[in-house]
Amino acid sequence: MKSGVKVIAQNKKARHNYFIEETYEAGIELFGTEVKSIRGGKVNLKDSYADIYNGELYVYNMHISPYEQGNIFNKDPLRIRKLLMHKKEIAKLIGLKQTQGYTLVPLSLYFKGSRVKLELALAKGKKVYDKRHDIAKKDADRRIQKATRVDRRGE
Repeated sequence: MKSGVKVIAQNKKARHNYFIEETYEAGIELFGTEVKSIRGGKVNLKDSYADIYNGELYVYNMHISPYEQGNIFNKDPLRIRKLLMHKKEIAKLIGLKQTQGYTLVPLSLYFKGSRVKLELALAKGKKVYDKRHDIAKKDADRRIQKATRVDRRGE
């Protein structure tokens, strides 16, 4: 990634479960104790997804652990958080979601300067046979790599 970008969390299962078509960068509306907890790396994107409600973009099931020194200022770890994007981009996403059956999946959460950003993917779900095909391809690539390493050592 670019300089000044510090990745905090990634959704590794997203690339396994979905075909990624496009990616977008969105800001995220957070409270102070949530930002402090994110700085400590206490965030999980595993089951999270984004959706559009009343023309605004929200992320669901993104778990940010409560900040230990936060006491009464801590928020619910699984609360719905608003994402910040331009209206034109949101309108484009609405059209794609409705007509072509795409899903919005968070890929990673990172700091860009002092701001927290969420990389959001426009994705289509994979079928079981697609996942098997990907696993078989990775396995074949791994075997080829292993075979070429053995040949180079033997020379």
